[in-house]
Order: sequence, then structure tokens, then C-alpha cells
Amino acid sequence: MLFNPAMRKIAIIDDDSSERLVIKGLILDGGFSVVGEGENGREAVELCRTKSPDLIIMDVKMPVKDGIDAAAEINRLFPVPVVLLTASDDEETIRRAAEAGVMAYLLKPVRQEELLPAIEMAVSRFEEFKMLRQENAELKDTLKSRKLIEKAKGLLMEREKLSESEAFTRIRKISMDKRKSMTEIAEVLILAFEKK
Repeated sequence: MLFNPAMRKIAIIDDDSSERLVIKGLILDGGFSVVGEGENGREAVELCRTKSPDLIIMDVKMPVKDGIDAAAEINRLFPVPVVLLTASDDEETIRRAAEAGVMAYLLKPVRQEELLPAIEMAVSRFEEFKMLRQENAELKDTLKSRKLIEKAKGLLMEREKLSESEAFTRIRKISMDKRKSMTEIAEVLILAFEKK
């Protein structure tokens, strides 16, 4: 296993109490802990807010809010891996589940030999997506910083008649003197030059 099951807190959401009981037994037998149970998608969102589970196992068809709509809302508000349970595997359900960010998908009736690998896969895929999102955000920040520094450098070259390396050196020196990032200095320079 990639992780210690005892470290994972799982929430179970299914409008069928006997299904919840079976899944809870499988989860506990697998060494996981159950931090909450619910009957519909709205309760799933609330459990994420109040109990912070490490993973949610949720049925697709439920009253109030279905599992796919709940998974989409959870991924927006309290990102956590979701294993979706369904009685059918039609293309539309699979497509909606993928768009909602569901990490694993199981057909009912659930068996332990399928559930435990699905939990492991969901957690693993979720961590990969989280790292990719973080890398993407960092790349966007880096690109934005470079664009600002390039713009400030260009304005310095134009207004102060400096070479590219002189403009860069000036931004870097101000950055070190003021103990601010070069991006912050570039923003100030751009604002100052654009006001003139």
C-alpha cells in the first residue's frame, strides 16, 4: 500500500442505510476510520466542511443533491478525493463524474478487493492533481513576474536611456536595497512611469 490506512479518515454518503453499513464494514476491515456518514450530496458538502475527511465514498443517485453535483461542489470548496459508487456505468454518468473531478468509480455491489485499491488510486491521483495544480500556479506566477520585470526594464530603457543589462541591474539593486522582490519593484516602476 502507498499509505497507512489508519491515517485515512473516510466519509460515506449513500441514501441507502444498508449500503452505508456494508461500506462502513469494508472500510473498517481495511483499517480506515469513518468520520461521518450522510444520505445526500448536501450532507456530503457539510461533512467536508465540518469533519475534513481525507476521502469521500459517495453514491451517484441520491435525493436533494446527487453525488456528481456534490463532488463538483466539494472539489471547488474543500478539495478531497472522491470515490463514486453507482449501479450503472453509462457514458453520461462517467463523463459527468470525470468533469466533477471524481478520482475513482466503482460499480455496486462493492467488494473489498475492489474498494481498497480504488481508495488507494483515488488518493494517489488526487495528490498528483494537487501537485500539478500547484506547479501550474507557480508557473503562472513566474510568467507574470517575468512579464512585469520585462515591462519595467523596457520602460527604464526607454525613459532613462539605459541598456537592457543596466535596466535589469537597476531593478535588482533597488530590490536588494528595499528588501522587496524584483516583481514588487517592477510593479512600482511601471505605476510610476505610467503616471508620467
